[in-house]
Amino acid sequence: MREFTHINATTIDEAVSALKDGKAAVIGGGTDLIGTLRFYCLPDNLSPNVIVNLKTIKPSLDYIKEEGGTLKIGACTRLEDIAKSSVVKGKWTALAEAALKTASPHIRESGTIGGNICQLNRCWYFRKPNNRFNCIRKGGTTCYALTGDNRYHSIFGGIKACFAVNPSDTAPALVALNAKIVTNKRTIDAEGFWGFATPGSTVLAADEIVTEIQVPAFSGKSAFVKFALRASIDFPVVNCAAAIGGNSASICLNAVSNKPLKLAAAEQAIAGKPINAANAEAAGTAAVSTAAVLPEDGSNPGNKWKVQIAKAMVKKAILACA
Repeated sequence: MREFTHINATTIDEAVSALKDGKAAVIGGGTDLIGTLRFYCLPDNLSPNVIVNLKTIKPSLDYIKEEGGTLKIGACTRLEDIAKSSVVKGKWTALAEAALKTASPHIRESGTIGGNICQLNRCWYFRKPNNRFNCIRKGGTTCYALTGDNRYHSIFGGIKACFAVNPSDTAPALVALNAKIVTNKRTIDAEGFWGFATPGSTVLAADEIVTEIQVPAFSGKSAFVKFALRASIDFPVVNCAAAIGGNSASICLNAVSNKPLKLAAAEQAIAGKPINAANAEAAGTAAVSTAAVLPEDGSNPGNKWKVQIAKAMVKKAILACA
């Protein structure tokens, strides 16, 4: 692991000040960051030389509370606490289910919601130890997934030619529930929080940190579903969150693109209609109508198989809201 300076920030201002040189990174639970550093996934010019600990900030960024009907969660709140919260489970079910299905119990006891939404995209070329592939996300000129093994990559095209997928489980739940991400600078609609950065996966500036997640009151039903190869621990192959109430529907797919995708076609297919197998099937079909799979050949299975899984996840999430 490369050497770095570790700072226990005591205030948000102190943490932000330490980030301003652009070669620093924040740490909460560290379940994503430490592995990235340990295996030298990033080139020297992108690897942080300062790590800023957010857990030492006062007042603490670890809390779950409801104020005026709005759910407020501190960025350093552990995923396990969110999964177990009676408040979250009762009114914002999809978020509790997403937290519960993230990784393993041990990781949920360390990992934070802020880290879960800010983690780097998943791609075995991008994450290869010792920075073996200088891909386009790291400032190179090539997305190796285009001609390599892309079985888990984006089925909805790439952003700036990168086909890595967003791996967060809580992200689609936050998007479906119309959450807002509060930082030291601004408040961002969850749907607009993710984008292409080098090498990051959010729209955060170098000196910007997430401080709180806010989820508005919701009177309908919501659900989260996930397909993973190892159901008890793995990153999603595809996951989906749905929030349905009255004549409105909000549906978000993830692990299918660089960022969580809120698909209007699927929402329009189910909004205001009875929740049944036929209508859910139609919404699933609409959700993948614009899918664009990557090439396959004799040695590369391609990612066409993910389209059917995405369709099934949309259907399953909708039926869970009945």
